[in-house]
Order: sequence, then structure tokens, then C-alpha cells
Amino acid sequence: MTYPATAPATMRSVRATRYVTAFREGGSLPGLVEADDDGLYVVKFRGAGQGPRVLVAEWLAGEIGRALGLLVPDLVAVDLEAGIADSEPHQEIHDLLVASVGRNIGLDFLPGSMTFNPVVDTLPDPDWAAAVVWLDGLMTNPDRSPKNPNLLVWHGRPWLIDHGAALYIHHTWRDPDAHARRPHAERLADHVLLPFAASIEAADERLAPLVTDELLAGLVAAVPDDWLAPDPVIGDAAAQRRAYIAYLRRRLEAPRPFVEPVDQMRAAAAA
Repeated sequence: MTYPATAPATMRSVRATRYVTAFREGGSLPGLVEADDDGLYVVKFRGAGQGPRVLVAEWLAGEIGRALGLLVPDLVAVDLEAGIADSEPHQEIHDLLVASVGRNIGLDFLPGSMTFNPVVDTLPDPDWAAAVVWLDGLMTNPDRSPKNPNLLVWHGRPWLIDHGAALYIHHTWRDPDAHARRPHAERLADHVLLPFAASIEAADERLAPLVTDELLAGLVAAVPDDWLAPDPVIGDAAAQRRAYIAYLRRRLEAPRPFVEPVDQMRAAAAA
């Protein structure tokens, strides 16, 4: 099942007022943070080892998913001031907060949500599963495996989280044009939803028209400049914005290179 798509606005910003606790899953050490709008956010920090490009991937993949009608927690820019680290006794977290002063990204906290488990949860709608697989194929997101599905069930509905591993081209920007036209399907072979998905080709026909040039331009324009430090291959922030748009446009050119091989894997998984 998909839900009515909403046009993404510019990135809303909040100011962090209190660091609540760390989430120990994964290597980026995200944390639960209270903000000046009285909201709680799961924050990914720019000072983590993977750097601010993870925040770019989180924003672009999450908001493209939202534009496809998939449920994604609200994404906001979270501004950290140096003083937030003063009361943190854990040295690793203290250092992370100090290194992350400035603009970070936060996902709206979904209290009481549970990690999706295909063994015990209601089997997903096949068209919805196909839409998630298609999104991950487009965004080269390899990080939705049975061990780490990055799906939460909240109030009976599945929500997509944690897209920081997507768009891994931006860690090197090595030959992005050729990279965009490769399937990268092998990275979806272990996708948690692949055995439950309907036709990826049918999903492609529904979804590709929704990822418009206007959508891409608006999302890329909203990326903060300080997440786009000068890149030795691409150049400054403006050049990187052009590179993201060019890469995704190239990946979206018909025939989308990931559709047929992923559909073949889907058929084999369902057999």
C-alpha cells in the first residue's frame, strides 16, 4: 500500500535543546534529541565517521520515497550548539556532539514503533513492497536486509528509515555517468521485501514519472551548503548539486538499468 504523496517543502530547521540518549545500533551512533519545537528526533550527526554525505543521502532518498507515497518520518535540519555537549559524561558521545556543531539531520521519533519482522508481522502489500524495492534500486541503497530492514511498524503501518547508505557514488564520484547506468542489482539480492514484491516493472511504470526534474531540483537545492564541503573530484557545493541531479536523471533514463535484473531476482526469490 502507498499513501497520497505530499510535495516536499524546503527543509524545516529546529534547534537542539537537549541530548537524550544514544542509539547503539549501527556505526554512526545516532542519538535521540529534544528540540525547541518540543519534538523528539533521531539525529544523525555530521561529525560521525561517515561524514555529512550520509545526511545528504538521508534527505534525498527519504524525500523521494515520500514523493512516491511511501511513509517516511518527517526529516528536519537539527542545529546543534556547542553547549549541548557540556553535560554529556560519555567521552565518545561528548566528542561526537562537539564535532557535530552546526546543522545535522533528524527523523521524527516514532514512539513505540517496532522493527519490521517478516516472520511475525503481517505480510506486506505486494505493490508497496515493489515500490520500496524500486526506490532502493533507484537510490542504490543496499541497506534493507532481513537482519537490518530499516523498516518500522508504527500504528500498524510500515515506515521507511535510515537511507544513509544510499547514493554511495558520492563518496568517490568516480565515473558517475557510467555508474548511473549500471544495475547494481546484486546489492538488492538480500532485500527483505524482494520475496513479497509484485512486478518491479509494473512499479517502474507507476513510479518513475513521479520523480520529476522539479522534484530533484527542489530537493537538491534544499541541501545545506555545509553538507557539501569542497570535493576534490566534483568541486564546490554548486557543482555537487549539479552532479546529484545529473546522476539521478541519468539513472532515471529509460530503460531504468536496475528494473529488469531486480525483477528477475524477484521471480527467482518467489519461485
